[in-house]
Amino acid sequence: MDSSVNRSRWRKRSQRNKPLLFSISLLFLLSLLLLLLLLLVSSKTLTSLIPFSPKTLAPKSKNPCETLALAGERFLWYAPHSGFSNQLSELRNAILISAILNRTLVVPPVLDHHAVALGSCPKFRVKGPAELRAAVWDHIMQLAEERRYVSMADIIDLSSITSSKVRIIDFRVFASLWCGLNMGNACFGSLCCAISGDGSLSTNSSPCRSLLSGSQDKFQPDRELQKKKKISYVRKRRDIFKALGPGSNAETATVLALGSVFSSPYKGSELYIDIHEAPRDPFIQSLIKKTEFLPFSPEVIAAGKEFAVQNIKEPFLCAQLRLLDGQFKNHWKSTFSALKQKILSLKASGPIHIFIMTDLPTMNWTGTYLEELKEDTKSYKLFTLRERDDLIVQAAKKLMAAENSLKSSFLPRNLDGIKKKRDCDRVMLPDVLLYVEETVCSCATMGFVGTAGSTIAESIEIMRKNNACEL
Repeated sequence: MDSSVNRSRWRKRSQRNKPLLFSISLLFLLSLLLLLLLLLVSSKTLTSLIPFSPKTLAPKSKNPCETLALAGERFLWYAPHSGFSNQLSELRNAILISAILNRTLVVPPVLDHHAVALGSCPKFRVKGPAELRAAVWDHIMQLAEERRYVSMADIIDLSSITSSKVRIIDFRVFASLWCGLNMGNACFGSLCCAISGDGSLSTNSSPCRSLLSGSQDKFQPDRELQKKKKISYVRKRRDIFKALGPGSNAETATVLALGSVFSSPYKGSELYIDIHEAPRDPFIQSLIKKTEFLPFSPEVIAAGKEFAVQNIKEPFLCAQLRLLDGQFKNHWKSTFSALKQKILSLKASGPIHIFIMTDLPTMNWTGTYLEELKEDTKSYKLFTLRERDDLIVQAAKKLMAAENSLKSSFLPRNLDGIKKKRDCDRVMLPDVLLYVEETVCSCATMGFVGTAGSTIAESIEIMRKNNACEL
């Protein structure tokens, strides 16, 4: 009797408590959904300074590189842009920044000329860092897909830099180890295929792209602030060591992703991160001097010297004439005038040998000063190089076979366990004409005349100042 009464009372209490239990369960579910929503939103607003683990990106596979201990390694990633000379300028700055912050620099490939543009600073058409990095990532993936990949460290000799305390890692190796991507499509030699081709072909690159792009580090000033203060431009300069070094929030980031690190003054505007006031450390000071001139790879230098010695043979003048790109197409008169004055200043017993480096095709020389020089064979002997010349093709083959980028950078410690003879379809040979031409100009014993304002001319002047032809 008692037990039946107790059961009856228990049922009544259970029925009375059902609404309460239902409310608690509903509240718990709503809280859980809210938490998941917050996590989802926060994941979309990750900045480039948030550390992340390769385990969250790499797929589960038997990739031998998964055993690589990346603990303690901190990386620096940046977004190169514009033409090759500007990309080289950014590489110099990135080397300094990575050394100052004690990070391993991720070396990008050579981007197509102006495939990624920064924009115009004074008119506020500058891309933000996140947008810029995303554009660079997409273009790199395009280069890999189209098999047109060549690393900056293949073209530029970084051996003097890496022999010191500076650490670099090829982007292909970084993408393979960190993002789990198969970068075999971006390889030419067996070493690259062995290391970079071990990722998954089916891995989605979007998570890595998103994390390396970031979304909150704005570059341009707030437009409302501009309007309120009636000012055209606002920029705070920050000391890079204090802003991103020890004790900062950025220090804990495993991968520190920057936007442009281009610091050449442009109409009074310069990079907002200050590298001029780096710690007065002897190593940093020596590195600043080293980065002022980064030579081309030995293969490029050898090709340029070979053309100067075996083809031109005699002492010669180099003329770098930029006539078609950007603002230069409107300054033909001044460009040719400078060349005329230089030639008139030369005194020679026989015909003057001139190496012509120009973006104007030979078929379009008609009616120009170049045609006059070409037709006056008694006074002048002109020399040019073309992309399909055997010397250029052979230089490209030797360059890619050398795999300088891989041999001078960070490699997996378990490299012996990777199949070194892994086969992969080779990338196309790069166009090395520009680099060989600059080298030839550095060897011009009768002088050099370049287009005013051209970064290519500036690069050649630096090479001549540092005796690049004698390397």
